[in-house]
Amino acid sequence: MIVIENVSSSETHPPRSRRWLHSVRWAVLLVLLVFIYGSHAPLIALTKIDGRVPFSSSSCVVLIEFSKLLVSLGALLITGNIHTLRASLSWTAVAPYTVPALLYSFNNNLVVNMQAYMDPSSFQVLSNLKIASTALLYTSCLRKRMRPAQWLGLGFLMGAGVCHSYSSLGWENPEEEGKMSPRLYITAWGLLMVLAYCFISGLAAVYTERVLKTQRLPLSLQNMFLYIFGVGINFASHVYSSSGEHSFLEGYSASVWLIVAGQATNGLLMSIVMKHGTGITRLFIISSAMLVNSVLSWWLLGLQLTPFFLLPVLMIGVAVYLYYR
Repeated sequence: MIVIENVSSSETHPPRSRRWLHSVRWAVLLVLLVFIYGSHAPLIALTKIDGRVPFSSSSCVVLIEFSKLLVSLGALLITGNIHTLRASLSWTAVAPYTVPALLYSFNNNLVVNMQAYMDPSSFQVLSNLKIASTALLYTSCLRKRMRPAQWLGLGFLMGAGVCHSYSSLGWENPEEEGKMSPRLYITAWGLLMVLAYCFISGLAAVYTERVLKTQRLPLSLQNMFLYIFGVGINFASHVYSSSGEHSFLEGYSASVWLIVAGQATNGLLMSIVMKHGTGITRLFIISSAMLVNSVLSWWLLGLQLTPFFLLPVLMIGVAVYLYYR
């Protein structure tokens, strides 16, 4: 009987330790993603010279995609899964990855073009609608059911995004000399474009998650397929949009290369979330990153934080509790 008890104890202990280790790894992954997302905008601000970015943003995107491609190829070689490349190299396996690459590229260009039809602050506020679009597509396309408390949690998450965007508008007292309140405007085309942006953002996330989870392939190989198209499409976009203003690597500094490394890491880690987690977890990461963005902007750029900043912090905490309890 003693032997049986000892055996039972030794059999139950490893699963518990593995679950604990899995939880710790997952927590570290999520914290790292939140920090990388939140540090992106402050790092770009640090690279500006006389208020302008000194490098080509399109070439930066190409380098980010190319870095992710190289890392994915290296992971495929290190893990010994290179043989799966030859076995799974077919049009039916590769073709699905053209869709997210095209959707993400289209959205990146849409963000630039819609600035002519609305002010950046209005876009910042309205872009939080992608939380609702992603959730609706997640439940309809992937046939996932959510409890009423989870829908309420996503409502709090979207509200936190709106409150954070509103608090960062930088309202000034118009009665003070030399200061004006920001002018918010949006045209009918602008509203249509931002709704399209939110829908495409949710569609790309849900579609990518579906492809990653339905194909029985190593994640490194799936990433390779995705980033091959990402490099090709974004390089073509760079060549098309480049007007000779910048050479490919002109204006690159240590901060710019840090941005490239950070965003490449961000994309690779996010693919793990999409493969083993859900697109909803991605929404919580992006929303939480807003808070990191504010704190880093206060620390690095000297931007002022107001007491109103605590409201989105509280709302995100409530959203996490409601969704994951």
